[in-house]
Amino acid sequence: MIVKALELERFRNYVRFQTEFHPRVNLIYGENAQGKTNLLEAIAYLSSARSHRARYDREMIRLDGEDALIRGAVESRGREFLLEARLARGRRRQLSSNGVRLKTAGELSGILNTVLFCPEDLLLIREGAAARRRFLDCAICQLRPRYAQALAEYNRLYEHKTRILRDWPENPSLLETLEDFNVRMAQTGALVIRYRAYFVRRLQEAAPAVHRDFSGGREALSLTYQTVSSVSDPTAAPQQILEQLRDHQERHRQAELDSRQCLSGPHKDDLLVELDGRSAKTYGSQGQTRTAALSLKLAQRDIFFQETGEYPVLLLDDVLSELDARRQAFVLNHIQGGQIFITCCEEEKLEGLEGGAAFHIHGGALV
Repeated sequence: MIVKALELERFRNYVRFQTEFHPRVNLIYGENAQGKTNLLEAIAYLSSARSHRARYDREMIRLDGEDALIRGAVESRGREFLLEARLARGRRRQLSSNGVRLKTAGELSGILNTVLFCPEDLLLIREGAAARRRFLDCAICQLRPRYAQALAEYNRLYEHKTRILRDWPENPSLLETLEDFNVRMAQTGALVIRYRAYFVRRLQEAAPAVHRDFSGGREALSLTYQTVSSVSDPTAAPQQILEQLRDHQERHRQAELDSRQCLSGPHKDDLLVELDGRSAKTYGSQGQTRTAALSLKLAQRDIFFQETGEYPVLLLDDVLSELDARRQAFVLNHIQGGQIFITCCEEEKLEGLEGGAAFHIHGGALV
């Protein structure tokens, strides 16, 4: 998969931007707050219609604009695609491929896959469960469009149920709809859990090997998927998971009403990471947790390659500057093959990566 060219209009701090990229290494450099990360954000958006920095599309539109355009020429699976995302204030976004409007964001993932690694990801192990859920969700949404649909539906139902639980003492009639939401949340939640469990199984095969090489064989990494306690086998048939989720809901119904919070469902899932049998979050040093986070991201890239036969586009946003020399060398040696975008503050020669182009960004423009 290769992003051959990118065009932006009124996106973030860019009035207009257009350039072609190298099929191997693209070094994007410049001072802070000039727009380097915005370029990577735009490329990632073309693969998932999601931003790692913005909750709403309108946040990516230039402050003095009413709309924005992201257009990318992509080579994938032996074919040429022109992907477009049009964002507008007060209107729904429009996604298209080769001039044909796409019905769902999941259709983008069938064309372009990306793996984004930013400095915040180095804290993946140290942070709360929500950060590791985001990691799982971003990866699975690109591989499985049906998962993206189920997750979006579950999140919508969760927000509705949260409002019911919050407001029912003042408006008891809201409880009449609670059972319907519980049933639908269990149905979609069963799909979410099953997809997550299968992806974690793939991670369990790929990440320990990466981490073993990374640590020089000194540490053993292990992963465990933690979901609703009543689910005995998260890889079981959706109907079986559904029944177990319904049982958990019934047993926690009164507790939810009393606390006015949604206590049952995969919105509380976590990915437990252990090093040599001990919690990496609790006992791991900063270096160990960074190594574990890097291993998860590199394993994600390997899984995408196994799944599609092509390397996803790798986006490294100012990550190398956060790593010591040994970790830098490991990452650069591990990512031979595929297209790579790397942002940094200064133009520098990256040893171990052959072939590429450098782009100097200043004030939302290509110098």
